[in-house]
Amino acid sequence: MANLVKELVSGVVESLLKEILKKAGGKRATKRQKRQVRSANTGRFKKSASARRAKPAKKQVSRRRTAAARSGAR
Repeated sequence: MANLVKELVSGVVESLLKEILKKAGGKRATKRQKRQVRSANTGRFKKSASARRAKPAKKQVSRRRTAAARSGAR
């Protein structure tokens, strides 16, 4: 009788632990994977455009010109 109760309790505890562990870690959003493009002649994956070196930012000339025009008008 005691053996039966012990077996029943251990079964319930095991199933509870499985449920808790199953629900534990999946809250993070999945990462989007970028599609890789194959080269037409070699068949290997091409380096993406974002992997190439980025051009430096252009100066905001128009903003400087408008500020100069405003200060010159006074």
